[in-house]
Amino acid sequence: MGVDVRIVPARGKHCRSIGRRMRESDRLEVQRSGRLGPVEALRQSMRNSDAFTVLIDGRPEIMYGVGDLDVLAGVGGAWLLGTDAITENWRWFLRATAEGLPGLFTRHRVLRNVVDRDNTASLRWLKWLGAEFLGDIDIHGHPFVLFEMRKRGDV
Repeated sequence: MGVDVRIVPARGKHCRSIGRRMRESDRLEVQRSGRLGPVEALRQSMRNSDAFTVLIDGRPEIMYGVGDLDVLAGVGGAWLLGTDAITENWRWFLRATAEGLPGLFTRHRVLRNVVDRDNTASLRWLKWLGAEFLGDIDIHGHPFVLFEMRKRGDV
């Protein structure tokens, strides 16, 4: 790929950098789901989870994390937001997310969240990762899809 990729703990300055350049599909999704701007959505997600930033050639491009939804049941809320670097580096992104997915299950057996029904690229990616789609949910008058992923070996 020819680029330097590092994963570091998420920081507030990463929220500003990624939020200002957030890809359109992610920007629309956070606006529709929580009526927040991109920077504040990243800050809120970072505060409520174990969050990491992907630096590509030293620049923050992707932030992701997992927060607790139901500790006793082992359910976490997984999320990922980023810039157009995801599309520009899609081969790396697919490989890295597939390889990194098992590492997100350190505290949870099930990861769950919603995705904007219009976010077709994210829906395809989640399906490719093995997500199960559980049905539609209306959030602020817009359709979202509830999905979950289970730790390998769990049924």
